[in-house]
Amino acid sequence: MTDDRMALLELIEKRADADLVREMLGFAAERLMETEVQVRTGAAHGVRDPGRQVQRNGYRGRAWDTRVGRIDLEIPRLRRGSYLPSFLEPRRTAEKALTAVIQEAYIHGVSTRAVDDLVKALGASGVSKSEVSRLVAEIDGRVNAFLARPLEGEWPYVWIDATYVKAREGGRIVSTATIIAVGVNTDGRREVLGVATGASEAEVFWKGFLRSLADRGLRGVRLVIADDHKGLRAAASKVFHAGLQRCRVHWMRSALAHVPAKQRPAVVAMLKTIFAQETAADARGQWDSVADALRERAPRLAELMDEARDDVLAYTAFPREHWPQIASTNPIERLNGEIKRRTDVVGIFPNAAAIIRLVGALMLEQNDEWAVGRRYMTLEGLAAFSDAPQVRLPAMAV
Repeated sequence: MTDDRMALLELIEKRADADLVREMLGFAAERLMETEVQVRTGAAHGVRDPGRQVQRNGYRGRAWDTRVGRIDLEIPRLRRGSYLPSFLEPRRTAEKALTAVIQEAYIHGVSTRAVDDLVKALGASGVSKSEVSRLVAEIDGRVNAFLARPLEGEWPYVWIDATYVKAREGGRIVSTATIIAVGVNTDGRREVLGVATGASEAEVFWKGFLRSLADRGLRGVRLVIADDHKGLRAAASKVFHAGLQRCRVHWMRSALAHVPAKQRPAVVAMLKTIFAQETAADARGQWDSVADALRERAPRLAELMDEARDDVLAYTAFPREHWPQIASTNPIERLNGEIKRRTDVVGIFPNAAAIIRLVGALMLEQNDEWAVGRRYMTLEGLAAFSDAPQVRLPAMAV
């Protein structure tokens, strides 16, 4: 009899209560993961094999919600590439959150015609308030735990962006800003740090949001990358003593509004020469040269360039290899696109809590995908921000 079967029989004989099925399922999941990872690596765990294709790199924890209860998994990590067990459903939480939001809007009579049609097409028109409440509570528990988790280590770069959705508030429909914060830690890993809704132009909102991140442990922030939100600069400086990088892409779009359409291709070409420079000094010098060249034919643009230089070129004070990622909010544009795709299905949210429920579930799943993916930035490039010394092995003599 194999060791695996012996262990399973011992487990069955040891406990014959309500937890038995859950423990058996957890045991099976563990064996399945080990089998799948062995196929990926080309060798059994702990065995030295010249045919090994990739090394293992510890484990990461993840809760697995099943019909018999929650099972805490220890998912193997790989040094190269990613691994997600075949029995997990990556999009399950977000799909359930979307369903919960739609049903909540429907039973409270605040849904749009499109949502009504969708509910009827799904055959869910008979859903009860108690069923929706149960589903909402289940999703909120996971999402709130994710958004309130402690943030460990240092996070030199933080990207913040806003997406606007419609929600009901006090009997009227308002446009609500949904804020997403994403950070990179000194291990080179990306994580979703927080989600919030509010008036994105108010300094008091920004300060409250950033302080909530700081209270959870966010520290070591050197640069916040965002659009030109009023109040965010002052809040970032007060809470984290960090600089603000104004999104280069958004700045160019707003700047070109002050240029006649026929002249825009030429002006774009001139502006791009600034961002093609290799050093901070060269970029600032080229910025001033372009601004001077535009003073006669585009005086308003030249004036805006004088005002925005330090904001748009703040990224040049950081390591050169990070410039493509920290010059704009492009790294989180895909997240905004995914949010819009899901929120457009709802149309009008019944309340702000429903926004957090859906967006938070999407961000939770994105965070899981990043956890098993490759590093966003290299350890070498982040060495200057890390408290841990970089250990380099001596070169081997040939």
